[in-house]
Amino acid sequence: MAQIGSDNPEGAQGRAHHRHLEQARAQVIELLSRQAIERDLVSRDDSPRSDVVAQLLQRQQQARLSQRLASFHPADIAFVLESLAPEARQMAWQLVTPLQRGAVLLEMGEAVLRTLLMDMAPESIAAAIRHLESDDIADLLEQLPGDLSQQVLAHLDRDDQAEVRSVLSFPEGTVGAMMDLDYITVRDDASLEAVQRLLRRRRQDLPHDCNQIIVIDRASQLRGVMRFEQLLFNEPEQQVAEVMDTGPHYFYTDDPAREALDAFEKYDLIEAPVLNLHRQVVGRLTVDAVVDEINEKAEADSLRQRGLSHGEDLFAPIASSARNRGPWLALNLFTAFLASRVIDAFEGVILELVALAALMPIVASIGGNTGNQTVALVIRGLALDQLGPSQLRQMFAKEFSVATLNGVLWGSVLAVATLVLYHDWALAGVIALAVLLNLWVAAGAGVVIPLTLHRFGRDPVMGSSVMLTAITDSMGFFIFLGLAALLLV
Repeated sequence: MAQIGSDNPEGAQGRAHHRHLEQARAQVIELLSRQAIERDLVSRDDSPRSDVVAQLLQRQQQARLSQRLASFHPADIAFVLESLAPEARQMAWQLVTPLQRGAVLLEMGEAVLRTLLMDMAPESIAAAIRHLESDDIADLLEQLPGDLSQQVLAHLDRDDQAEVRSVLSFPEGTVGAMMDLDYITVRDDASLEAVQRLLRRRRQDLPHDCNQIIVIDRASQLRGVMRFEQLLFNEPEQQVAEVMDTGPHYFYTDDPAREALDAFEKYDLIEAPVLNLHRQVVGRLTVDAVVDEINEKAEADSLRQRGLSHGEDLFAPIASSARNRGPWLALNLFTAFLASRVIDAFEGVILELVALAALMPIVASIGGNTGNQTVALVIRGLALDQLGPSQLRQMFAKEFSVATLNGVLWGSVLAVATLVLYHDWALAGVIALAVLLNLWVAAGAGVVIPLTLHRFGRDPVMGSSVMLTAITDSMGFFIFLGLAALLLV
């Protein structure tokens, strides 16, 4: 059982790593600030030697910063660059060594990555990414406009060009677009001793994070997989077919990426073969690629829920950020206007009983909270493909039951509080009933809205929250004020 606090090794390690990143960023910012101050002081010097001094100082500054960056892990460099303002970011990026640049680009967020690549010449981009794996190169080229991507591709080696084009030919969101083209295959009739000799010959270029060998027949079709422990702990004269796993998990290139993510999570896979439509092995899917896809999807969903574009740069231009967020503000303004019209329709009731103005936001907010919880469950069910007709009916009944239980409980609590504050039994009953009814509305909307968006091919993450808030606010005001008009005035 994990311990809480400083005794938890994983928590302590995570905090130490976070402090390390903060220190790295602070050190780079301090060096950049010191450089700016020193350059400013030199620029004020009118002596004949000022130009020479300025050049020497600039070289010294660049050497210090370059040396500091070279000591960082590529992921740490990416973190530091993303934390810098655009001008400082460009200055620091120029000092990243060519051998590090490709690895740094792989760790960088989409918006900052695109900004850096768009400012580089095609041959410079090709030089930075040439030593990467073909699937990683393809991932980076997907961030570029088509013409620039082709120019960069033209500067790569012919073998790399063919492999990159192969990966780029697969639609985004499929297993083919995620697969690694570097893998090991052996024939099922080979001896284990022959396989060991093959691995020894290839020890310099074995695939990264490989824990199994893919077994094929003469037509390159999948026959099974053999883990390294099966290779080591069996007799050398045995054949591969005798020790291999004949029923491995595998995927086709056109399988949706979501199915692969679910399978890796469900079956604790580390890697799996990828086949074309003829069952020929064309690649492998690794847990690294799956984790990256999961993290990217989670980040994108989190941003979309808040009306932000995926990977928006922290220092993006004001006009660009305002343009991205404007439509959502307009939609929120429209829904808020609808809620205000509901309140205006009951203006006379509110004037006669001022307490309604203080209590009606409570009814709306508790409904919104309940609805968002239901929306989250439905979206998760859709993502995991768990909502068939029978499951949907069960979920609908369950959410209404939960809403009823919570409505009775918290409606009663709110009724008691209202009675204590306003000494009005009728008003206490109205707000208790309004809470129950609005929780029913929230439960229904929380199920129907994401399902409807999904049915029409829209992303339920994108618009469910805004639509739900509009419904629970408007209906909460309408139910509460409507009941008050009928029973209190």
